[in-house]
Parts: sequence; C-alpha cells; structure tokens
Amino acid sequence: MKRITLSKTELMIGALALLPVSVLAQEDTGQKSTTLLPELMVTADKKQQTLSKAASHATVYDTEVLQQDSVDSLAKLEGRVAGLSFQPFGQSGINSPVIRGLTANFNALSSSTLLMVDGVPTLTAQGFENNLVDIDRVEVLRGPQSTVYGRNAEVGVVSIFSNDLVGEDKTILGVEVGSRDKQRVQLSTSQTLVEDEVYISLSGEFLEQDGFIDNATTGNKADDKERQNLNAGLRWLISNKTDVVVRYRRQAYDDGAMLWGSPSGKRATVASATDSWNHSVGQTFSISANYELPSGVRLNSVTAYNDYRDKVQQDTDFQPAESTYIGRDHHLRTLSQEFRLEGNLGEADWLFGAYLERQDHDLRTLSKIFFGLSDLQAQQTGNSYAFFTNWTMPISSDISVIAGIRASRDEVKLNPSIAQEKSESWTDLTPQLTLKYDINSDHMLYASYAEGIRSGGFNTVSPAVNYSSYDPEKNQSFELGLKGDLSDKPLRYTLSAYHMDIKNMQVSQMPTVGLIYLTNAADATSDGLEASLEYYFNESWSTEIGVAWNKTRFDRFIDGNNDYSGNRNPFAPEMNGHLSLRYEDVGGWSVAASLVGSSAVYLDAANKYQQKGYELVHVSASYPLTDKASLSAYVNNLQDRQFDAVGYQNGYVTVYSPPREYGVKFTLEL
Repeated sequence: MKRITLSKTELMIGALALLPVSVLAQEDTGQKSTTLLPELMVTADKKQQTLSKAASHATVYDTEVLQQDSVDSLAKLEGRVAGLSFQPFGQSGINSPVIRGLTANFNALSSSTLLMVDGVPTLTAQGFENNLVDIDRVEVLRGPQSTVYGRNAEVGVVSIFSNDLVGEDKTILGVEVGSRDKQRVQLSTSQTLVEDEVYISLSGEFLEQDGFIDNATTGNKADDKERQNLNAGLRWLISNKTDVVVRYRRQAYDDGAMLWGSPSGKRATVASATDSWNHSVGQTFSISANYELPSGVRLNSVTAYNDYRDKVQQDTDFQPAESTYIGRDHHLRTLSQEFRLEGNLGEADWLFGAYLERQDHDLRTLSKIFFGLSDLQAQQTGNSYAFFTNWTMPISSDISVIAGIRASRDEVKLNPSIAQEKSESWTDLTPQLTLKYDINSDHMLYASYAEGIRSGGFNTVSPAVNYSSYDPEKNQSFELGLKGDLSDKPLRYTLSAYHMDIKNMQVSQMPTVGLIYLTNAADATSDGLEASLEYYFNESWSTEIGVAWNKTRFDRFIDGNNDYSGNRNPFAPEMNGHLSLRYEDVGGWSVAASLVGSSAVYLDAANKYQQKGYELVHVSASYPLTDKASLSAYVNNLQDRQFDAVGYQNGYVTVYSPPREYGVKFTLEL
C-alpha cells in the first residue's frame, strides 16, 4: 500500500471539514428539509441519546447495514470503523483491539478497549468476540470511557445490543455455503409467552470451514475450524415500572492450528507433526433489572458471570520433530455486579453507580523448548470496587457541561505453584469533563478532557522474573470535535482531533529467547485525527467514508541495553479507514462495495518486524425471493491480497492473512 504522508492526511480531513463550514454560518431557521438519514441511537455515558447529540466520536451500525456488508464478526469491523483494528494473533476467540494507538498484550488478561454485550463487560482479549446473530446494533465509542465504564475502557468501548425480547414474534433460518467448503447454519427465534408480559428468545449458529494452511507431514489442512454459538434470553415485564431480563451466551471453538507458520518457510505451509488445536469455550450468564421509582428515579442492576476456558496447543517449530510448542489451559471466571441510579435535577441529568467484581482465574502455561518442558501453574484472584457519578448540566440554551468521576480500588493476589503468594492493590480516580456547544440545531462543537485506565497485574509466563507485578497503565486525553448534519442535504459528519499522554505504559519485553514479561517501562504520546461522513445521494444510493490518522510514539522506553525511545507503538497503524458505496432498490434488492485499508504496523518495540499495509475490496449483494425469503452473496478480499504479519513473537512466527473468501446465504423467515 502506498504510504500516505501526513500532508495528504491533513488535506483529506481538511476536505471533509470544509463540507459543513458554509452551513455553520447560516442562520438557523428552525426548519429542516426532508432527510434520508436514518435516526441512530447511541448509548454514550450509559445514557441512550441520538448519535448527532452525543458529545463524542461514535460509530453505530445497525443489523441491516452489517448484513448488507456481510459483517459477521467483530474482526470484520476492522477499518470499517475508522481507527479500530485488531492485533494479528491468528486464534479464534481472541481479539486484542487497537484504538487511538493503544492496545494490550493478551497475557495481561486485560484490554485497552472494553467489550460490552447487552450491558455485560468482557475485560480480556480472551472472549472478545461475538457472532453478531440477531443483534440490533453495534456501537463503537472512541476515547477514554473509564469514568462510566471502568477499567479496561482506556481508549474506547465496543457495545453490542441484541435485537430480541421486544414483542416481535419471528423465527429466521439462515443457511450459508462458501469457499473452502464453508458451511454455516443460523437459527433465531423470538416469541411472546404471555402477551405484554413475558418474552423469550433463542439463537444459535454452527459453522465449519476447511483451512488454507497446508501441512506437508499430515497431508491435511492445518487450520480447519469449527464453532458453535448459543444465545438465550427471557424478559419479564413485571409492571410498567419493572423490567427483568435474563440472558445466557455460549461460544465454543473446535479449531485446528492458529494461522501461524515459519517466517523462513514456504507461505501457508507447515510440516508439523505436533498436534495444534483450539478447544476454547466461553459462557456468560446475566440478570439485568430496571425499576422506576415513584419519584421518577430509575434503578438499574446488572449481575453477570463470565466463564472463559482458553484451552489451546500450538506447534512453534513447524517441523516433523517435536522440538518446540506452546500451550495454555486458562480458566478465567469473573463475577460482577453494577448498580446505577439515574434521574433529573431541574434541567440536569445525573447518574450515580457502584461496581463490584470478583475474579478467580486458574492459569496454566506450557512451553516446550529445546531444554525441556515448562509447566507453569498459578491461581490469580482479585476484587474490584468502584463508585462513580456523571452529570449533564445545561449552562445556557446552547452550552452544556458533562462531568464525572470514578473512584476505584483493585486488589490482585497471585498464588504460583512454585513460588510464594504475592499481592498488589491500586486505588485510582478517573475524571472526565466535556464542554458541549450547540452551534445551531444541526451542528455541535465539543471539547473534552478524560482519563483512561487499564488494569495492572502479574507476570505468569516467565518465572525468571519472579512473577513480578506491573502497575495500571493510565492516559490523559484531550479531544476537540465537530459533528452534525446538514439541513438541506442528507449528510452526517464527525471530525475529531485528540492528544493523549500515556504513563506507566505496559510493554512486552523479550531480552532472551523464552523470556517474555510485561513491565511499566515506557511513557508515550498519541496524537490523532479522525473523520466520519455518511451521505445519501437519493433514496437508493448512499456512501460512507471513515479515515483515521494516529501517531503514537514512545517518549521513553529502555529495554536492557536497547533504547526504543521515539519508536512507534507495536500494532498501531498510522492510517486506516474505509470507503463504502451502497445501492438499495425499491424492489428490495441491494448491492454494496467497500474499500478498506490500513498502513503497515510494527510487531515489536524495536520496529524491526511488521505487517505490511493493505487495501481490500469487499462486495456483497442481496435479492428477495419472496416476502419471506432472500438470497445474498459476498466476496471478501476480492483481489486476494496477502498482508502477513512476518516476525510476530520477536521474529519467530508469521501470522498468515486469510485469503479471498466468498459465499452464498439463503435466509427464510418461518
């Protein structure tokens, strides 16, 4: 991919910025012409509001757009949400998100961006996935969200909301076939058990697909995959003031090897005789209750239990002889409880909340090297407590202040099988302050200061560092944004610029072969520009553009005798984004095409190894056969581009990029 210079980036974002400038100076007549823009809602600061009125850079995709673009996993949001990407790891069920230049090593058992599914948090890269079956929408909030959402919402939140339990009885069956003998069956149903009182939902998915990595020793594909997903829900409207929702979610994987190979070997070819597999299973159970008091104050309670079994084995020499391999058998369990009170005081909206969490993790890491087998086992337990508040207060007819603060305490205890018990605790305050100015009824300017935090922890994969601890990573963020829509044109836009100072940066160090540990060895600065634009040419044609530029550099990073100060943060692209074009015919059929691109990313702090940049074309189409049945087709990575991460794990591994994929899906409403 041709390198895009900063000057071109400034020109691109500057061009987008010019679009609304003329309207900002126009007199606000209070009347808007007919618009084709759909009204979108976003749950910013855990308060539902229209996208155009939320004082943050947010992206919302409803289920119709996701289906049109054939997006059926979180990983496929990469680039489609400008500024969002994922580390190239190559294992199903694990995604380490990257937003605004920050990410987390999955060994840290934390993430820099929080995943929320129907109000339930996923705090690790393990289980950071969703099959997006029968959902209402996906929201992505950029910037620190720790004040309201807590730890690991250091630079953003990805929220998924289910499309069920609303009284619409329906059953939908989907059958898909595709490249590499792909077979997928999906079924979802929502039914009313008691009119206006009790609703249930059930959705499931089964998928299997052949791999693309040849195993010269076995003669088979190394990376075949199979997965099953199940979601169940029950909603009980006890009264018009009380609402209880119970949910269960399960995702299971029965895959072959990761998408790994040798940097010096033939592409997409291994000769492994050592078995490689992924037998991970994740489960979530939650109870959400809402109650409105006679005073109008609303009480919300979310009780959740997360259980994830990260169970894998992976050959790392890629040869017939069993020389080196790694394995994990982590059992991660988290019980959380959140209470929120929400109400109004005059014209101000307020929120008070409390959060409690209990962690109980059984950790086992296996590592076979030339000198023998290392089998490290430990139990990690922890408690988290937090109190938070957030207020939206109008100062005048066009100026509002949004302010909040969170007080939290995290306690972690590690009990290794071969060492003495260790414990650490941290107490933090994370404030946020936003000034919102309504230029007129269509355009809004906001300026914000917010602090984000990512959890501290212990090193559990390298006993040589004596199971040392590392502190929470923190950042201070300043953001300026302009957003709105045009009165006389169906156009919606958001422009934002930010600066972040990151302290106690958690970085991975590998001073010698087999020694990997995390430490707070760096400080960094992150600067960026982001722009999103959506435009409807007419009732059928629409386009969407998103572009993000980020510059994250180590201000200070000394690793032994190596000085990485001034280097780029690994896994953080300096540029990514997309251009999408959609056509929806009045007869119901549609076509969509997207160009998704990213600049190269480095895979290590020395900036020696990298995944090259790419630009991918995705196309899809849908045609209604009857009022109950439809047929859709898609091709992802139309040009069959290769963008391998060569030199992952400090030069020992290549993570292969997936090839072109195509498929056809039949959908029937029963």
